[in-house]
Amino acid sequence: MSNKKTEGRAQAILLVEDEKEMADEIRSELEGRGYLVRVASIAEAAAAARVGDAAMLIMDRIVFGEDSLLTLEALRKEGVKVPVLVISALSSIDEKVKGLKAGGDDYLTKPFAMVELAARVEAMLRRLDDVRTTKLRVGDLEMDLIEKTVYRDDTRIDLLPREFRLLEYFLRHPGRVITRAMLLEEVWQYHFSLETNVVDVHISNLRKKIDTKGVPSLIVNIRGAGFMLNADA
Repeated sequence: MSNKKTEGRAQAILLVEDEKEMADEIRSELEGRGYLVRVASIAEAAAAARVGDAAMLIMDRIVFGEDSLLTLEALRKEGVKVPVLVISALSSIDEKVKGLKAGGDDYLTKPFAMVELAARVEAMLRRLDDVRTTKLRVGDLEMDLIEKTVYRDDTRIDLLPREFRLLEYFLRHPGRVITRAMLLEEVWQYHFSLETNVVDVHISNLRKKIDTKGVPSLIVNIRGAGFMLNADA
């Protein structure tokens, strides 16, 4: 596993938890996975979030009798977008909804397994990395997500909007087998089973545009499974 610690304070996870034993356990679990964790008060966490000095916040719902959701709501109204995982012993559906509506990105009820908390933290930070990415590149193929352009070996390739989204999905998952069902759900937003060759048609058109004559196709068929972007092509 790659080490996620980085120089400086900006990559720290700010942990707001008034139960010392719980705070120590969370910190130990996450630091064991390579994260830098700082325990902070609600005010300290909010101040760090406002200046971009936190990768994310893990906030206990009630800290020394104070509801941290009030501070979270204030941060969201100010436009602070730092990811926030709310943890709480308040486990009813209404309380979870309240936490998410206040601006929480996820809500985990106590008691929980540390491995689940770590998995949620990793998922939230992975999504953040995806959002921050502005350019995707595999070999000599490069996509600019801001300019909406694609180049291969410095030659611009004009793609239709659906082709662009299709290629983006492959570029985000190089070397991974991608099924037709995955593409229908992620690119076409079809959340149900659908018998269609629309995926194959679009991939065929995409190959004609991005492939170089005499060179193996970047997108290869995986028999009985789907497709894969050949990162070594």
